[in-house]
Amino acid sequence: MPPLLQNLRWPRPAHLFILLSYLALSLVPWIRILLDNPVRDGWQILGIEIAAWTAVWAVFKRPAYFHWLLIPAFMALPTEIYLLAFYGQGISTHHLGILAETSPVEALEFLGGTVWTMLAVMAGVAAWWVMTFRAARQTRGLDWQGASRWVALALLGGFALLAAYAWEFGAGKIPSSSASASAPAQAGDGSRGAHATGWPLPPLPQWARPPVHFKSFIDSWPFGLAARGIDFYRERRYLAQLNETSRHFRFGADQPGADDVPETIVLVIGESSRQDRWSLFGYGRETNPLLAREANLVPLPDVITAVSATRLSVPVIISRKPARQSLKDGFSEKSFITAYKEAGFRTWWLSNQISFGKFDTPVSVFAREADVVQFTNLGGFSDKSTLDEVLFEPLRVAMADRTPKKLIVLHTLGSHWNYSQRHPQSFDRWQPSLFGIDKPVYTDIAIKPRLNNSYDNTILYTDWFLAQVLDRLESARQPAALLYVADHGQTLYDGACRIAFHGHNTQYEFRVPAFMWYSEQYGDRYPDKVRQLHRHRKAKLATENMFHTLLDMADIRYPADRLEWSFLSPTFKRHTRWVDSYGWTDYDNATLKGDCREVIAKKPKKRR
Repeated sequence: MPPLLQNLRWPRPAHLFILLSYLALSLVPWIRILLDNPVRDGWQILGIEIAAWTAVWAVFKRPAYFHWLLIPAFMALPTEIYLLAFYGQGISTHHLGILAETSPVEALEFLGGTVWTMLAVMAGVAAWWVMTFRAARQTRGLDWQGASRWVALALLGGFALLAAYAWEFGAGKIPSSSASASAPAQAGDGSRGAHATGWPLPPLPQWARPPVHFKSFIDSWPFGLAARGIDFYRERRYLAQLNETSRHFRFGADQPGADDVPETIVLVIGESSRQDRWSLFGYGRETNPLLAREANLVPLPDVITAVSATRLSVPVIISRKPARQSLKDGFSEKSFITAYKEAGFRTWWLSNQISFGKFDTPVSVFAREADVVQFTNLGGFSDKSTLDEVLFEPLRVAMADRTPKKLIVLHTLGSHWNYSQRHPQSFDRWQPSLFGIDKPVYTDIAIKPRLNNSYDNTILYTDWFLAQVLDRLESARQPAALLYVADHGQTLYDGACRIAFHGHNTQYEFRVPAFMWYSEQYGDRYPDKVRQLHRHRKAKLATENMFHTLLDMADIRYPADRLEWSFLSPTFKRHTRWVDSYGWTDYDNATLKGDCREVIAKKPKKRR
């Protein structure tokens, strides 16, 4: 600890209590070891914690003056331990978002009978903080006095200046002139004037680069909690900025001839699902045994997504955002959810994904248009993630709502990596698989057979999940329709292809599974739409068609709507299907290269 040890003749009980309390807070990251979960960058975290305690003690001189700063850490401690024990990760921006957006009533419903245990734990932690504060006030033996404190402050000031300089001007070698001129400048890569000043000063030399990563500071405790709060604040501000662009937007939508007949429309957004791995579309393995038996289910075998990333593809599915604008953040319009609300529907967004983080915020902006928003996954994308069946209970609650007109969106985790963690063992049908293997090396092509078997098992589980949802809709015996579409597919070391997952330019990632199901009552209510659905089931479709079709499913109209983009409309017309593959490429005017089946635009023919 930073105070001079010579100030302590013999550790008094009060001194030991304070020091051990602070030590206990600092050891929180190492709880992972007790849970057989290694601590990454442990030495960096340890160094950061020592430096942070030194800084705080040097600035404030005595514990009584800075103990107030530790209130958030004390009160967050039970939650941090709970998340580490059950989900393998500590508090993140996603968890802070859930806490910030959960009402007291919802929290009580979630905790149920454990609420009293939680209150008792929180009361005990609060008492611990009070006792530590009382001990800190009553002693001056831990005050940091003498010249060493001023030396520490001077060193900290020097380090702060170096860090600020590195943040502004970078650290390391200046990129060579051979580097791509189109590559964006990144903070810390040696670029000049990267942030506020724009001054033409050189970056710090390589040897002066900070020895620790910012992520290590976030993972430290207790002061890393402040960094998580700052991250959360930035995400909220960014989300608010995106919301601001569409705050006053209105569709002016309504449902002509609206009545009180109950009606339920469901959109299921799949994750990382590949069309040619569905037996519904001809795959040799029976990955869709239940959906294949569903009456009134119409497969859509030729659907293309514009881009193979969730945060970019989902906005194109649920809004009028053009495919060729999908790479840009934000959009000036709202999603189909708002149009449904304007037409008198009560709306739900029920998600087994996460709500905050650089990969999720653009989707969250649209999700928060719904009347009821629930993010159920506390484990993120880790092995502690909840399975998609966690959505059954909020779906039941939504369907039991007395509102006759309902729109329900289910955003699933689907086939997101790690595949073997997206289904229970009972669905581990094709083996050998990755089931039970902790952190497989996904870049090792030797795991290709196991990886592919595990991936097919996720499709089998998705089949079961969707069949359960359809059973619930069918049992309601009301007009209901469901549209399923995946955000993007996956490349899986196909043939001699040596790449996997998504973010590439392959056909496997652009072709996505999709289908529409309708109840008998829906068919009686909208017979013309059902006829057009069957008529256009083999049409060349894109995710850009989904917004317009989703509104047409409930016969919702608005000024300047485009029914020719709805495959439920007799006026449907095919349009260019753009994909982000080496620039914007017309998918239907492209060639497929090699075993990876990269989508390459055809060169225009030269005029004679």
